[in-house]
Amino acid sequence: MNVDADLSALREYLESAGVDGYLIDDDASDSDQQYVSGFTAPDPYQTLVTREGVHLLVSGLEYGRARSAANADSVSRRAAYDYQRLVAEHGRYEGKIRAVAAFLDDHGVDSIAVPRTFPTGTADGLRERGLEVTVEPAGIVTDIRATKTDWEVDQIQASQRANEAAMARAEELIATADIEDGVLVRDGEPLTSERVTEEIEVTLLRHGCALDETIVACGADGADPHDRGSGPLEPDELIVIDIFPRNKETGYFADMTRTFARGDPGAEARRRYEVTREAYEAALEVVEAGVTGADVHNAACDVIEDAGYETLRSDPNAETGFIHSTGHGVGLDIHEEPSVSPSGGELEAGHVISIEPGIYDPAVGGVRIEDLVVVTEDGYENLTAYRVGLEPTAGDSR
Repeated sequence: MNVDADLSALREYLESAGVDGYLIDDDASDSDQQYVSGFTAPDPYQTLVTREGVHLLVSGLEYGRARSAANADSVSRRAAYDYQRLVAEHGRYEGKIRAVAAFLDDHGVDSIAVPRTFPTGTADGLRERGLEVTVEPAGIVTDIRATKTDWEVDQIQASQRANEAAMARAEELIATADIEDGVLVRDGEPLTSERVTEEIEVTLLRHGCALDETIVACGADGADPHDRGSGPLEPDELIVIDIFPRNKETGYFADMTRTFARGDPGAEARRRYEVTREAYEAALEVVEAGVTGADVHNAACDVIEDAGYETLRSDPNAETGFIHSTGHGVGLDIHEEPSVSPSGGELEAGHVISIEPGIYDPAVGGVRIEDLVVVTEDGYENLTAYRVGLEPTAGDSR
């Protein structure tokens, strides 16, 4: 991983707080850990940020890979601090604490700031060893991560290209299915949400990406924005497909939603689709550095409310209509800063955000359209190269 992270804001915090370093104790499933260290491992390791550099403490198993792959000024193995002897004498918990304390002492660190998710046991153990441990007042690294480098934008766009290939495969299945007895049929079997999901996953794997789950939701299922969908897909119904894969090598996510209908879903469904498309376009028109996420969200709400549908802005208790925010940041996490919502703050150049308005009602189904864009000084660059259209096609839609 080569994010070339700018940690100056973190070091400014260390200076102002009067602490020697910032310590992360987690595995690479913690995106802040991966971002700062430039390294991934399945077991917890320690990343220390000081005013002078970034230093890692890893197991012997990970030492060689960390030295070659990590964005660190130094990499130490636990054996350098007699970890196994300490565990044998004091137990696994106390042995770890003593090794980490020695690692910190080796780098001249007597006081540390830690993330809000830092393990309580590690914090208490280090305090008992005489170190000062302060929990950060805000998610400093998370805020740094919100502004993407050019390299990060390239990785997100690469994930989105894989996403587009998967969406094209899903759309092709729907477009070319036969219609028999009120269901879509492929190869003599009903075309189900599960079958389309499987094809999406296989396509993503071939493009170096994977996902834990996706959304292929038909009819009333699509009226719940997070219903994954199940069972046979039907003609004349709205089908929401939301794919959010992660690149297996870099860890960067992509996100895209399209809504299709094979056949005629009816005048009301078509109207909702066009209103959603207008809201999506209106939100995109507002995006640029200096506006707020709330401004973008309000632009989408204006269109949907003017068309006569509820939003959470018009009715915080609404159960139909536009019942979620317009978007969110995307990067090493599928949902991260900034927020494109009623509370969304100022957007900055380099923010990567989704734009995804929708309208939902179990009686009609759900509609959602979503692209990923990177904010620029005077607008945005769309990282999504996939057509917007209700009718599914069998060709390449990119």
